[in-house]
Amino acid sequence: MTKKTMSLVAVLLLVLSLGLLPAAAETEENTIYVNIANAGKLEAAMEPIALADADGDGALTVNDALILIHDAKYEGGAAAGFATADSQYDPMITKLWGVENGGSYGYYVNNTMSMGLTDPVAAGDVVYAFVYADAAGFSDAYSYFDKSQAEIADGEELTLTLSKADGFDANYAPIYKPLEGAVITVDGIATQFVTDAEGKAVIKLESGPHIVSATAGETLLVPAVCAVAVQAAAAETSPARTIGIILGIVVVIALIVVWMLKGKKKN
Repeated sequence: MTKKTMSLVAVLLLVLSLGLLPAAAETEENTIYVNIANAGKLEAAMEPIALADADGDGALTVNDALILIHDAKYEGGAAAGFATADSQYDPMITKLWGVENGGSYGYYVNNTMSMGLTDPVAAGDVVYAFVYADAAGFSDAYSYFDKSQAEIADGEELTLTLSKADGFDANYAPIYKPLEGAVITVDGIATQFVTDAEGKAVIKLESGPHIVSATAGETLLVPAVCAVAVQAAAAETSPARTIGIILGIVVVIALIVVWMLKGKKKN
């Protein structure tokens, strides 16, 4: 085999390998993810949002994330469903997802209680805002899984650990403990999976995208959220990738033919 032929074979293999690589996920550099819960009901779950300075203050903040999620998912947008008012220390929410309840709202960034609407937000962050079901006693317990996103193969088991807020420490920081006996829900439907004493549940899901959450009987929870993508056992090749592979093969074959013809003429 000549060096020229070896080079052509290498090119062909490269084209084929590139064509067979999984399609890269289309992610924006400024993408964040937003959850909204209204009195324990998920209204938006791990919604990807392109972060922008929606309020025009020159910073990227929790407030921007909430304006943008309302504009994207609430009928009438932020103008209809979201409002804030100035307070002594920081702007405060006066309406969330169309609910005006006198200020019984909460918001977290990456499962950490936010100090205010002006807290910074960056690409990859998860912002969670909610309306308290217990608007007077604020007894809703924030809960979260150890994973906010997961990708597994069809038939593969996924282990999630569920924790919930259980009071505050001496510095008024929330204390989280494993939640036992919580029923795992998938796309809003209760399953047979239940968390153990360590808050763990081992689940199996059908192929496709799913939103996993949990309920805990009479306990008021701000529901945990995990977006799970279950890949089918035999990944389908998209039409665009198929066309790309075919075109790549045709181009390489044409180059081989041209080079071989040139070689014959020289001989």
